[in-house]
Amino acid sequence: MQPRVNAYQQPVGPDLPDWTPRPRPPVTPIEGRYCRLEPLSAERHTADLFQAFSQAPDGSDWTYMTAGPFPDEASYRKFAEQHQAQPGSDPLHHAVIDLASGRAVGSLSLMRIDPNHGVIEVGHVAFSRLLKRTRIATEAQFLLMRRAFDELGYRRYEWKCDSLNAPSRSAAARLGFQFEGIFRQAIVYRGRSRDTAWFSIIDSEWPALRAAYERWLSPDNFDAEGGQRQGLADLIAQEKAACA
Repeated sequence: MQPRVNAYQQPVGPDLPDWTPRPRPPVTPIEGRYCRLEPLSAERHTADLFQAFSQAPDGSDWTYMTAGPFPDEASYRKFAEQHQAQPGSDPLHHAVIDLASGRAVGSLSLMRIDPNHGVIEVGHVAFSRLLKRTRIATEAQFLLMRRAFDELGYRRYEWKCDSLNAPSRSAAARLGFQFEGIFRQAIVYRGRSRDTAWFSIIDSEWPALRAAYERWLSPDNFDAEGGQRQGLADLIAQEKAACA
């Protein structure tokens, strides 16, 4: 498709005559089938999250994070007190509550929140060994996407990570994010240089992704042992083909 041109015959992007700035995310829970996202509270979530993170045998889960590992509960409580959710927080951290156990098993946040342009990022994804590679982990990501696109009307949802963080890059691809490239020497953290890999989902892609997530998360997609019948990537491909 050829781009539009203005009166000077210069190519320009599509008009957005009805665009208005988006609301900031509310500091409210989000309920799912397998988990609930709660705004992070040091008082409510510290003990559960420290215990969940302590399941790891070493500090490798924190290599690509800006915080952690936490040697004791007091150190995690200090972090949670500094980052607990309140109106206007950016990042806006959420605890992931396993509905089966009622316990917090990880956290993630909405961040770099830009209401004027309708852009928002998911980040600070700290999933414990109790959460990784579970239905809850996928649903937690889905619930934040649904809030951003369906509830708040954002246009662009971003994922960024250290370009050397292969598990994070693989997770972004599985979740339906599109790789956009590498920002070289983007930041300095933990005393080292980081090239940052950028990924995104935009609003026109969301309907197909939402349908794929809903199909994947359905109890019918899992056998008696909890194994998936269809993979998320396959369902995303099917839904995109149906929307083409």
